[in-house]
Amino acid sequence: MTSSVSSPPRTIRIGTRKSQLALVQTHWVQEQLQKLFPDITFEVHSMSTQGDKILDVALAKIGDKGLFTKELEVGMLNQEIDFAVHSLKDLPTRLPEGLALAAITERENPADALVVHEKHKDKQIDTLPSGAVIGTSSLRRLAQLRHHFPHFTFKDIRGNLNTRMAKLDAGEYDGIILAVAGLERLGMSDRIHQILPREISLHAVGQGALGIECRADDSELISLLKGIEHSQTRDRCLAERAFLRELEGGCQVPIGVNTEINGDNLTLAGIVASVDGKNLVKDTVTGSAANAEQLGIQLAQLLRQQGAQEILDKIFTEIQRGS
Repeated sequence: MTSSVSSPPRTIRIGTRKSQLALVQTHWVQEQLQKLFPDITFEVHSMSTQGDKILDVALAKIGDKGLFTKELEVGMLNQEIDFAVHSLKDLPTRLPEGLALAAITERENPADALVVHEKHKDKQIDTLPSGAVIGTSSLRRLAQLRHHFPHFTFKDIRGNLNTRMAKLDAGEYDGIILAVAGLERLGMSDRIHQILPREISLHAVGQGALGIECRADDSELISLLKGIEHSQTRDRCLAERAFLRELEGGCQVPIGVNTEINGDNLTLAGIVASVDGKNLVKDTVTGSAANAEQLGIQLAQLLRQQGAQEILDKIFTEIQRGS
């Protein structure tokens, strides 16, 4: 894009949360765009979201619709920032009117990781002792782990990665479950003790990918942002998000997924589990990656036929009763 003398180069303002991980991810996006468009200035503007401020309450109890995104979305609608970089797993599947998911970047490893206290360095998740205290803030992880390891004790854990690691190392937990992608992006790969296989933990919708949201009518910016989109990741994540949207589940419900692309075909596996891990339904669909969102809807309908809606309705009722 060339600029005329009468039209100075545009300055584009990027919104992000203030967390260390969010800033690392946002600066990466800034660098990629700066390489592609050296004549444009990209400025980073950080802000705190509700999810960053409330650290002493389980996520499921404080609501999840836009918990980590609302303030950034208000900033875009008020023209204070031009686009926002999100961990895609935090971005609700239904966006506010006037905003759009403009691009999805190439996905890092979307799996969950076990990080252990030093005293368990010779153990794997299936050899940790009965009663081991496992920390997680995710109902999805909690439900799947309870299903496979009912003999563990599960305890909520909040805070940024450094805070969680400090609690683990201080002996408050025997192990904690975190996203592989977050650990890798923060240079903490050495703390990954075990990458959990999909048989134990299907990952969150969009986990490992970055979602870039902007005003839906800013066609010039959307065109720029498409320059850093990764098509296979987009197809995988659109299938996952359609699956979640069709089930009307937010980030804080026990819904897990796994996607693979082989040639032109996309395979989507999904799971819905009760919080206690006792009730669990899962299935898989395969079809053309060009029909990614339809595959997500198809899988949601399959799981509904197997009892997924009853499981989710009970969870929503319990969350409302507890709040």
